[in-house]
Amino acid sequence: MLRLYVVRHGETVWNTEKKLQGWKDSQLTESGIENAILLGNRLKNIDFQSIYTSPSGRTKETAKLVSGDRNQIIIKDENLREINLGDWEGRTHDHIKEKYPNDFDAFWNKPHLYKSDSGEDFYQLNERVKQFLERVKSEQVFGNILIVTHTVFIKTLLAHCKNLSLDQLWGPPFIHDTSLSIIELNEGEFKIIVEADISHKNMESAK
Repeated sequence: MLRLYVVRHGETVWNTEKKLQGWKDSQLTESGIENAILLGNRLKNIDFQSIYTSPSGRTKETAKLVSGDRNQIIIKDENLREINLGDWEGRTHDHIKEKYPNDFDAFWNKPHLYKSDSGEDFYQLNERVKQFLERVKSEQVFGNILIVTHTVFIKTLLAHCKNLSLDQLWGPPFIHDTSLSIIELNEGEFKIIVEADISHKNMESAK
């Protein structure tokens, strides 16, 4: 049996500025770094067979912080990238909503109808999700796998595991920074054990 520990990257500067990132990037904030370290402490006793990450700087840095002292190669996989947002990347939500009102509404409310002239749609991302899962199944037989990726990838992955259609993609829960989802994969069947959990953020205040 495989157990996938799926993590969203830590908070970034553009997150705080309400800018969409996609394939572009910005640095982790102090809060993003702290939360990644807290998650690493939470997972410090888990023996990971492999660690996969999106090639984006924010996910690579998060993967390093979460992996802590483990002496493991972090495997970069292009399929773990966030949805490509094309011309929207680096722009604020307000700017995009004003300039592309119909497309913005479709992205957040009707993802199955969303199309992009300069980026990806959700069907293309869904194909990347399936390709990544096939890679993991071909390379890993059993054990714990750490995966550090992005919000829309995680929502699409969870929808895939639940056999949901893309129009249901944005249903709860919200994927906060450094949130943890745990998915068991056994004989081709998916079972979500933990979904979008952020209880590690309270560990510091509990000390």
